[in-house]
Amino acid sequence: MDLGLTGRTAVVTGASRGIGLAITRGLAAQGAHVVAGARRSSAELDQLAEQSTVRVLEVDLPDPAVLDYSAAKAALAGFCKALSKEVGPRGVRVNTVSPGPVATDLWLGDHGVAQTVGRATGANPEDVASQAAQGSVTGRFSRPEEVADLVLLLASDHTANVTGADFRIDGGLVPTW
Repeated sequence: MDLGLTGRTAVVTGASRGIGLAITRGLAAQGAHVVAGARRSSAELDQLAEQSTVRVLEVDLPDPAVLDYSAAKAALAGFCKALSKEVGPRGVRVNTVSPGPVATDLWLGDHGVAQTVGRATGANPEDVASQAAQGSVTGRFSRPEEVADLVLLLASDHTANVTGADFRIDGGLVPTW
């Protein structure tokens, strides 16, 4: 589906792998100009930049601190809502996407959540990942491309009146009423 993103400019952070890389790929495939920010580029991102309108911007930042994810997400959702009210009258939409477990290195990599929990508890990392996946209604992790598809739809004019909203993509893991 043509989402009408040709010629638009997007900034993607964490663009060298995982969800950020999937979003960058999707935007580039839709014809958007993408500024792809990353602490370190990757072979996949460099190849994408050679073949499309992606410009890679490496940002020299210290290693990220460990944050309470729930507190950080709550703060981001509140900031999104406030910012959407401020910039909305100028035609800028602001939304957040809150993925649950996603099949990326963050969860499944050598130093990912499954291995870290496994080391701390003595459990097999594959069992940790399987248990996390089974905690969702769909019984699986989201794929990075599924998160990217949601972001692309939100960036398009198909959702032109959606702003200040938080979208959870977690296979029904978090119950909401």
